[in-house]
Amino acid sequence: MNNILRLRCIAKCFNTRHFSAKYTLDVENRQFFEDIFPDIFIDNIKKLWKNPPQCIYAGFDPTADSLHIGNLLVLINLLHWQRCGHQVIILLGGATGSIGDPSFRKTERVEIEHLVLQENIECIRNDVKNIIRNHAKYFCKNHQHLIPIKILNNIEWYKDMNLISFIKDIGKYFRMGTMLGRSSVRSRLESTTGMSFTEFSYPLFQAYDWLYLHSKYNCLFQVGGQDQMGNIVSGYDLITKYTKNQVYGLTLPLITAQDGLKFGKSTGNVVWLSPTKSSSFQLYQYFIRIEDAVVEKFLYFFTFLSVYNIKQIVQEHFKRPELRLAQKILAEKVTILVHGEEGLLAAKRASAVLYDNSIDSLAKMQADDLVQILDGATVVELLSEPGISVYDLAMKANCFKTDHDARRIIAAGGFSINYQKITNLAELIVPGIHILSNNISLLRVGKKTYHVVRWL
Repeated sequence: MNNILRLRCIAKCFNTRHFSAKYTLDVENRQFFEDIFPDIFIDNIKKLWKNPPQCIYAGFDPTADSLHIGNLLVLINLLHWQRCGHQVIILLGGATGSIGDPSFRKTERVEIEHLVLQENIECIRNDVKNIIRNHAKYFCKNHQHLIPIKILNNIEWYKDMNLISFIKDIGKYFRMGTMLGRSSVRSRLESTTGMSFTEFSYPLFQAYDWLYLHSKYNCLFQVGGQDQMGNIVSGYDLITKYTKNQVYGLTLPLITAQDGLKFGKSTGNVVWLSPTKSSSFQLYQYFIRIEDAVVEKFLYFFTFLSVYNIKQIVQEHFKRPELRLAQKILAEKVTILVHGEEGLLAAKRASAVLYDNSIDSLAKMQADDLVQILDGATVVELLSEPGISVYDLAMKANCFKTDHDARRIIAAGGFSINYQKITNLAELIVPGIHILSNNISLLRVGKKTYHVVRWL
């Protein structure tokens, strides 16, 4: 029996007094977990899950100043644990982030300067706090009964640690053969770049993190992406040898970008959780574009909807899949979790501007927001003068390279103002028609070239 089937057996045995359909770790239907370690202790896990509060943690290294949607699945899984009455710890790697996790990387990470590392930690902390607040506000009516999530930084227990004591007391529990035998290590050792001792030592520190949290908070569970299984096993080995206590590792499926690659800063395919790096529109559009083949799975993974509601949504969706009902619900739920109601409203407004040619939505946008959603758009500031013509506006906004191009393209219907085609070069610019209430005009040449005019 494979791991998923074993986990399904657990779900059938769950005590509904602790695990309702509304606040669920419903492994049977949602299939959250890719794997567990060790998989022979199913009965232990069942008993622990039925008796909250247990303690679980996940770690995030500050390799950038924001988390991304590849990390979001882990955060949502932790929120499910919180909803079930368990203690959740989110660990920020102020120490391990300066070392760099080598798991499945082809090259060594670029060393992060101390001040940059500190800034990254604070930015990620703000991302996480924002998501926790939005979850409580929009998705959990009884949030006052939730056990508050702890956000810790592992630099706190490393900053005064004695190096000799760490190597002597912790290093002796790690076998070189086991560490060298990992596929991620072997592939690096066989590469032209090799692996530094700094990266090779990373599993010791992540393992010690779990040992520390286990000793102080009785943390029995660690959860992470599937690529973290090696590090989780290191923590398991250390704790079981050092304390003789039993602990458990859980991994989640890796969420990949549309090109099939893992999300990451180095791959250049990131949709960030911070609004300063990716707008709510970009996050919303990522989930709107999810293929039908995975939308049901993503509803299970990324929302707090009940299994029953998800099945209804999917059933309704496939009656008219071109309407993208399931994708819209998915995008709304994720966007409000990450960016709140204001972010969702902004994302919908931007989507209406870009795809529905909505003048009402356009009139509520700022010029900078338009530039962000209209890739490659330029902004020009013009003084509003009486008697300015369509031709004058087009030339002042640098829409055309030559007079000949302007006259030819405008006359042929290839020029529009606020989504309305204009063919009369002498037509006068009128406030309220060509100039919207937000003092903006959106000029388009052809299908994809935009110029945003901000009137002074």
